[in-house]
Amino acid sequence: MEKPFMHPYIVIFIGVLSVSASAIFVKLADAESGAIAFYRMLLSVLIMAPLFFAKYLHELKSLTSRDWLFSTIAGIFLAFHFILWFESLRFTSVASSTVLVTLQPLFAIAGTYFFFKEKIVGKTIIAGIIAISGSVLISWGDLQVGGTAFYGDLLALAACALVTGYMLFGQDVRSRVGLTTYTMVVYTVSTITLGLYMIIKGESFGPYEPKTWMWFMLLALIPNLLGHNLFNWAVKYVSVNAISIAILFEPIGASILAYLVFKEALISTQYIGGAIVILGILLYVVDGKKLIQAIKRLKRL
Repeated sequence: MEKPFMHPYIVIFIGVLSVSASAIFVKLADAESGAIAFYRMLLSVLIMAPLFFAKYLHELKSLTSRDWLFSTIAGIFLAFHFILWFESLRFTSVASSTVLVTLQPLFAIAGTYFFFKEKIVGKTIIAGIIAISGSVLISWGDLQVGGTAFYGDLLALAACALVTGYMLFGQDVRSRVGLTTYTMVVYTVSTITLGLYMIIKGESFGPYEPKTWMWFMLLALIPNLLGHNLFNWAVKYVSVNAISIAILFEPIGASILAYLVFKEALISTQYIGGAIVILGILLYVVDGKKLIQAIKRLKRL
């Protein structure tokens, strides 16, 4: 295996910081949720387009009708995931919203069980109970703060369910289609879906202040194209489990950034509930032997 240009764990750390900034950029953008999502995806497509048309356009011919169908469904799910998640940030805190969205592995368990008949082992059930307990604690605390915060939590959970559907349909297509081609197709479908949503809902396509355009561009560049591509690069050198664990720290990074930018302080139920959620998901994704090996590698850094 070729030697990486940078240590994979440093790359993963940069990736986590990149995706952690997503919620911050959304809250800073002075636009409706549909518009923020639309321009995030549209700009991502436009940035990717030169590379795609130069090197990967021919791969479209190999897509089957099933690939097109599943990619279209994935793109629609991704579009509404962004709408609901961005809308949740208007009602609840960055910490609560990002923690609840990280419940995606648990929704994936349910999805693979119902659609692919995959068995659920005892460890998974325990992990699910722990993580769900943490999310209930977060939502209960937010309900005490106000009904709007609890409503934001529900939107975040719905967004989590949708991104799980996006990944389940995408998993099938990605087994046959290259990453760049798949991403371009799904992002294009998502952009069209969001554009239609804005037209139906009557949301404005502009004009926006230069500052808001800057947040749109940063959303496309940093969380979308930088963060996720860094994870895709790192998976060549480290296990998927290591990346899955690292992504769980997104709520921590987002919470720190929210405190620095918006002075969003955490309440006790968010601290405790967030820790319980992360503990539950860690239990689900961690392989004991691989975790010990990862810790040993970190000590050698």
